[in-house]
Amino acid sequence: MSNGSFPHSRAELLVCFCRLQFPLIGLPPGKGEHHLLRTFDLHRAKADPNIDWDRYLDRLYPLDWFVASACLEGDVRAWDVLFASRAGRTDVMLLDALRARAVRLYPRDDERQDEAVQEFWGMLFAAERPGSLPILARYDGQRPLVPWLIRVFQNWHVSQLRKHSGTHALPEDDIALPLPTQQTDDRWRDVFSSSVREWIETLTEDEALLLGLRLRHRLSQREVATLLQVHEGTMSRRTDQLRERCLEHLQKRLLEAGWVGDDLFELVRGEMLHLLLDDPRLSADNLARILSSRGKQMPAATQAG
Repeated sequence: MSNGSFPHSRAELLVCFCRLQFPLIGLPPGKGEHHLLRTFDLHRAKADPNIDWDRYLDRLYPLDWFVASACLEGDVRAWDVLFASRAGRTDVMLLDALRARAVRLYPRDDERQDEAVQEFWGMLFAAERPGSLPILARYDGQRPLVPWLIRVFQNWHVSQLRKHSGTHALPEDDIALPLPTQQTDDRWRDVFSSSVREWIETLTEDEALLLGLRLRHRLSQREVATLLQVHEGTMSRRTDQLRERCLEHLQKRLLEAGWVGDDLFELVRGEMLHLLLDDPRLSADNLARILSSRGKQMPAATQAG
């Protein structure tokens, strides 16, 4: 099937399937095909110019695509579904996941954290500036919607922070650009994700605590050493050992699965942080429990993160 040969019958079945799953949401007549054509062209222009309709539809996350498309059409019930979406293995609501990232981006600034999340909701439907696309209009349906939104939220605010610090901000098109697909397609992300979770299960409580304090609560190496009453040099060695063990484990599992990528940089950069932060062993509650069992508690200034 060529790029230009639109599969009308398959498109109709896809929209019918989505309507069965979300009976209260409905795209107006003809809008299903319109949004499929739009997101297909979007993905082809940004990520994979050689993709055909069969491959595009095989990789499509239909329910996520359907909800995003209905939101763009102004369907209030679709927005309700999006607001109630869950993120990560800890099953937190999307709004809470965004708030948690805002806390890490703007520590100790409650007002800016709230503004960051509210601004983002507005940008989902309305373009930030004339000539640009709303965020939801940049979603191509080729990855799960909620993790993609969280990634876009993170990228946009990192770009703003860079701009204000005088360093180069991300180009607007890169804010929502999908990760490269040549080696980071769904198969490899799945293998990578399961390998990360498998590695997390090998952590001792001390190692989980160290990792959680550094990543979730963003404590410096010196702050962690002080809190745990361990020499900073010892903490540095433990951190290095954790990193090396993790990369060794991930590389071994990926090679066993047939990985032929040059390195793990793209997967680690794009997938690692949210997998670690979404794991229950590194949740704020579990870290607090481990600290409590050692007769310690989180410094007051970091408890909100």
